[in-house]
Amino acid sequence: MAMGRRKDRARTPGLWIASNELPATGAHPFYQRLNRVLDDHAFDAFVEAQCAPFYAATRGRPSLTPGTYFRLLLIGYFEGIDSERGIAWRTADSLALRGFLGLSLDQVPPEHSTISRTRRLIDLETHRSVFTWILQVLATADLVKGKTIGIDATTLEANAALRSIMRRDSGETYQDFLTRLAQASGIETPTRADLARLDRKRPKKGRNAEWRHPHDPDARITKMKDGRTHLAHKAEHAVDLETGAIVGVTVQGADQGDTTTIADTVTAAAEDLEAVATATDDHTVVIEEVVADKGYHSNQVLVDLAALDLRTYIAEPDRGRRRWTRNPTARDAVYANRRRIRGRRGRVLQRRRSERLERPNAHLYETGAMRRTHLRGHGNILKRLYVHIGGFNLGLLMRTLVGVGTPRGLQGRVLALVVAVLATWRAQATTWANSHLRSHNRSHAFTPHHRFELLPVAAEHGV
Repeated sequence: MAMGRRKDRARTPGLWIASNELPATGAHPFYQRLNRVLDDHAFDAFVEAQCAPFYAATRGRPSLTPGTYFRLLLIGYFEGIDSERGIAWRTADSLALRGFLGLSLDQVPPEHSTISRTRRLIDLETHRSVFTWILQVLATADLVKGKTIGIDATTLEANAALRSIMRRDSGETYQDFLTRLAQASGIETPTRADLARLDRKRPKKGRNAEWRHPHDPDARITKMKDGRTHLAHKAEHAVDLETGAIVGVTVQGADQGDTTTIADTVTAAAEDLEAVATATDDHTVVIEEVVADKGYHSNQVLVDLAALDLRTYIAEPDRGRRRWTRNPTARDAVYANRRRIRGRRGRVLQRRRSERLERPNAHLYETGAMRRTHLRGHGNILKRLYVHIGGFNLGLLMRTLVGVGTPRGLQGRVLALVVAVLATWRAQATTWANSHLRSHNRSHAFTPHHRFELLPVAAEHGV
């Protein structure tokens, strides 16, 4: 048979193609099952009712339906896509994702500008209501306990460059500020080397009280986990330590300490759990214990949490001998926390904290691709985080239903099953071939002539 060659001349496509004759592929089993979960709990009806005030009844351009918009943000988590532009490109390229969105072959997928416009249109509270709705779905599957929560924070790189920062008092750029300092020191026309030398010797040159970014005022200069200095934001989570579900999230300034932001995060988690308890008629969803690392340990934090009748299991740093003469209330709170973390339950919760608090950060910001944000302002970032974390929580539910929490995990599970079947078949074939060789050797004298006759038989069975 002669090998065919591709012809260089352009092919003329048909004028009409019936949509029912186009090749169809099976839907992705993960997204198909996830859509069934959303449909069973009337997700589209809920979000349409929540978003009704933001849509005009008779006028305006064709809009993106709320159910499609929130599914697009869920795709950002499950596929590990950081930007809305990337989500639009991936959706246009995948038939499985088009099926998840409910788009037919003759429908145009949404562009990134439509996604961004819809995000700006829908307010923050509506995004939060979607987050609490997902928590209610998890509560029906007994995946939200709410008794013991762990608090942890991480930094997100801002969509802003350090070279663009400006002085808060005068509005000067960093380059103009250094040039003015160099001229004041006697250098009339400073070179870049002169400016770098002057800047290197200047102490406290990156103070957030003096500098801001003109396009993202919420971004703060801070040191990232890898040691680099960037403009960044701080995302802080409250995690249910019994199930691993995230029950609260806040976005804070990256320059704020953990002891300053923990109160807002605990309050947000309590409000979200209260909404879950109200919707599910479950009055046991109440925070009783708070677990955190030593960065959250301070006298005031322990006193405030004790005043809310919350038991704390916060790791205590080594501060040496302390004097409590003038502050007996703080002494009692610190000693009670110290006694609890040294007990058996305290050690168990600290081990669970290292497991249940670090894993969501890896899922959300490494594989979920949100370590660097493409949005500006705490409100916009929090909108994306609410649905992004909602995808993580839905992954916990999907893990109980299909065994995996992401579509990529399902692909790995199928590959592992195929490898296991092949390994089992090969082991059985090897066992049969070895037994055949042993029986043949017992019945015949083994000679080099027989050796060469037996080798093809063994090769047929993978030996």
